[in-house]
Formats: sequence, C-alpha cells, structure tokens
Amino acid sequence: MRRIDLRGTTAETTELAAVMPRAALDTAGAVEVVAPIVELVRTEGAPVLYELAERFDHVRPRRLRVPAAALTAALDGLDPDVRAALEVAIAHARTGHTQQLPAPSSVEVVPGGRITQRWVPVERVGLYVPGGLAVYPSSVVMNVVCAQVAGVASIALASPPQADFGGLPHPTILAACALLGVDEVWAIGGAQAIAALAHGLTDEGEVLRPVDVVTGPGNIYVAAAKRVVQGKVGIDAEAGTTEIAVLADDSADARFVAADLVSQAEHDPAAASVLVTDSADLADRVDALVREQAYATVHTQRILTALEGPQSGIVLVDDMEQGLAVVDAYAAEHLEVQTRDAAGVAARVRNAGAVFVGPWTPVPLGDYVAGSNHVLPTGGTARFASGLNVTQYLRSQQVVEYSEDALAGLAGHLDRLARAEDLPAHGAAALVRQGKGSAS
Repeated sequence: MRRIDLRGTTAETTELAAVMPRAALDTAGAVEVVAPIVELVRTEGAPVLYELAERFDHVRPRRLRVPAAALTAALDGLDPDVRAALEVAIAHARTGHTQQLPAPSSVEVVPGGRITQRWVPVERVGLYVPGGLAVYPSSVVMNVVCAQVAGVASIALASPPQADFGGLPHPTILAACALLGVDEVWAIGGAQAIAALAHGLTDEGEVLRPVDVVTGPGNIYVAAAKRVVQGKVGIDAEAGTTEIAVLADDSADARFVAADLVSQAEHDPAAASVLVTDSADLADRVDALVREQAYATVHTQRILTALEGPQSGIVLVDDMEQGLAVVDAYAAEHLEVQTRDAAGVAARVRNAGAVFVGPWTPVPLGDYVAGSNHVLPTGGTARFASGLNVTQYLRSQQVVEYSEDALAGLAGHLDRLARAEDLPAHGAAALVRQGKGSAS
C-alpha cells in the first residue's frame, strides 16, 4: 500500500482532503452517459429496458416484473442457515431503525395558538439493490426495513437480471424480498432501474407506478442517474464504491486492522482502504499482513488491485490530534477507531458515514447484523450527507391552529410586517377576521 507521510506538517482541512487517497470519480462525466438512458426510459418505457438489459446485463428477461411464484420458490430454496442469518439481520435492523423515529411534538406559542410538528411517511418508495461482483441480500434488508419502520405503504424494488438465473435477479435477493413481504420486484439494473422507478412504466399489463423516493447503493452510474432524476423524486445520496478508514494507534491489533482493510477491498477493485496511524511500526505490520491475508482468501486479485490503487493507502500522522483532523478531512463512508479510549476518540469525530468503535466492532458487523444501516455516503460526502435512515422516507409537516382570540392578539403585528413588505393583502386576511379593513 502506498504511504502518505503527514508528520511534521500543519496542513489545513482542505489541503488534507486534497492529499488523501481518493478514487477519481467523475460523477458529472457519468451523468453525460446516463442522462440519455434516463430519457430513453422516460419516453419509450418497457421496450427499451429489454434492450438495455441485453446490452448491460447480457440477458433478456422474460418479463420485467418478477412473478410471485419466483419469489416463493426462492424463499423455499433458501439455505436454512442463510435464512436464519437474514432473520437475525432483519430483527436487529428493525430495532436499530425504530429508535430513529422522531416523536411528534406540539407547543403552545401563545394562549390558543399551537404549532404541532408531525412526521408523515411518503406514499411509495423505489429501492435499488445492485448486482455486479457480489450478491447483496443485506442491501434488501437495509432498504426495506428502513422504509417499513418509517411506515411506507408501497414498496417497489429493482435489481439487475442475471444471465445465470434466466433473467431473474439473484435468488437470494428474491428470497430476502419474500422474507420481508415485498412482492413488487422488478428485474431492472443500473441507471435504467433508477429511471424506471422515477418515471414508471407499463409492461404486459404490469404497471410500475412512479415512486416518491429512490434509495439504495450502486456504482457511479447509479449515483449519476439519481442526480438526473433528483427533483422528480427524492433520493438518499449519490453513494458510490465503498471505502473504509481506520484510525489506529500503537495499541491496535495489526491483524484486526489488516482484516478490516481487506474486507472492504473485497467489494470492488475500486474500493478504498485507508489506514491513518501515528505508529510507523503498526503501518509496517499492517502493510505486510494485508498482502498475506489477501492471498489467504478467495478474491485475491480484486483485493490487491483495490489495496494498491490510488484510492487506498497508509497515512502517517504525528499523533491522534492530527489523526482526527485527517479523518475528518477524509470523511469516510466507514470509519473504525482502534485506539486507546476508542469511545472518547470516536466521540470527537465529526465527519463519517458511520463510526465503528473499538477492536470488537469491525465494519462487516454493520454490513450485516449490527442493527445500523450500511447504505452510507461515500467520496467525502459524509461532510454533509447522512446514511440511510427513516427520516429519508418521512416528511416533516407543521400543523398550525389558532383560536379567534389568539389571532386577534397578533393581527396588528402581522399587518405591520405585511405592510413593511408591501403586501397589504396579507394583513387584510387577518384584519378582516377582526371586522376591520376594507374587506369588512
């Protein structure tokens, strides 16, 4: 892994962000690629989706909507041990996401004048689950449970058709959908899936109604498609290829750190694995161990490509103060803190999609069964974006209710402010109710 030595420097946040390992992601360029695809789906509907499936997924589905029988068969054929693990993941995700639900509140501003804050779920959401180099039933869990806890009534899920399974999404994906009670599943992948969820379509009598919000992880083209349809629908974030940063001092176990860097590199050759440490000895040991561990697992070349790429590396810092500044500048999707007083150090982190505290909390725990969500902001967007949570399926709605006396007590102030803005009819709307003004 390449090294960046920041010891002895006093770089500011923007300078630190510029020197950190980072994949060169050109979402704007990807938008130019996917915008015509999104427009084709909008204007031509289902027929073009079959052509795009042949082009990108190398298979032509028999139909776009997955038959109910295929969902049932997938669940019936699911390995019992995998089913048990999925059931644990679902239960933990429900617990973790339920605590995110905001409580309604109400306050009396003046006697007889009340503002109530309530949270209303969107009516319909579209969830995307990628295919590609791996199978992600865990992403089904993360998206669906979050939406269900929020109270969303209608869920459509899209996942790429697979040549190995007759044009259906992977059977483990379908089984997870069945386990969660999601019966509207579409064999559509990539940017075209985002377009279909946003704009809707009709295929052989089956109707995909447009959704209100689209969420779910994917590659840069999925992220770009979300950018294109944003405004037509709400989106979670432009999530791209996964990344991990580990902030560690000399108390960290090099085996654990190496294993966690390797685990994220396993996702994709473009995945980012970054170690930030003030211990040169730990850096040396981790550097040796990641290669050893990569050769001991299945996807060796994929992992080595990721670890040796420009998006990965080891960053040496003077101390944990500088280390915190570096990881805040990097704003990782996943940040592990493996230091003395890990909880105290983690409490000072400002920018990260999710923070994993201490040696016994590896990122893969959050990928599957911790109860947190693994759909998280990437590419430094954790500076301003959040991971998928129930509020992304909710709308904050204010309910205003004033009595006659409460309005009367404020009508004069309202009228004066309205006239100050040269909007006298605004004031008249209050004064008329007091028997005053030209409308009386």
